[in-house]
Amino acid sequence: MVGVGVGAAGWFDRTGDTVLFSPHLAWRHQALRKDLVGRLQRPLWVGNDADAAAWAEYRYGAARGSSLMLMITLGTGIGGGIVIDGRLQRGSHGVAGEWGHMRVVPDGRLCACGNRGCWEQYASGNALGHTAREVADHSPAAAADLLDRVDGNAARLTGEVVARAAADGDPLAIELLCEVGTWLGQGIADLSAILDPDVVVIGGGVSVLGETVLAPARERLERALPGGGCRHRPRVVAAGLGAQAGLVGAADLVRRAVADGDG
Repeated sequence: MVGVGVGAAGWFDRTGDTVLFSPHLAWRHQALRKDLVGRLQRPLWVGNDADAAAWAEYRYGAARGSSLMLMITLGTGIGGGIVIDGRLQRGSHGVAGEWGHMRVVPDGRLCACGNRGCWEQYASGNALGHTAREVADHSPAAAADLLDRVDGNAARLTGEVVARAAADGDPLAIELLCEVGTWLGQGIADLSAILDPDVVVIGGGVSVLGETVLAPARERLERALPGGGCRHRPRVVAAGLGAQAGLVGAADLVRRAVADGDG
């Protein structure tokens, strides 16, 4: 075994030694590398899971050959990674790419990060469930088919339940997924206005829904990108490595760290 690569859902410092914060886990200034190195006794690469996925897609997946790629992982929340000219970009303090916490709706939904109106509150698996519960609470008749799936208990409506309903052709579920896709496209347009990527790769659990989410995202990007008629738009594609992207990226990053003497 060359080493162990660990991609975790947290905001790491520049060294990768410490998880500064995690919106969805009880990690605050957690010395993750120190905790693991004694147990594993192997060279380590420790970092953000979306960074690992971004690297994998750049090296082996849907972003091979790109000069500037963005990774967007859609799951419980939204994570992200950036590769520019063959280098994974982690920012001055290690926390670049946390665009799930861009504020897109002033004073909007409360986010686990402590702010309101973050992008991941409108374009993620959690957002899908949240919107379904709102519809069920305000218009049970409109959500009758979804409610049947959870024995009438709106609190049990999750993104997974809505996704399964959409796969079965439920019209409301499909509409809710399209809404997530539209929010996704708006965020991609905003990121593209700043970073001008050539490709945006969509990964994470929600990405398995494919064109149900990606088609409205591309449509929104087409309309929302500033100067869209006079500039190149990025390709928006599903992750080529699927759910394995983070594993592949973490493994490749520890291999490279060992080769460079940094493991």
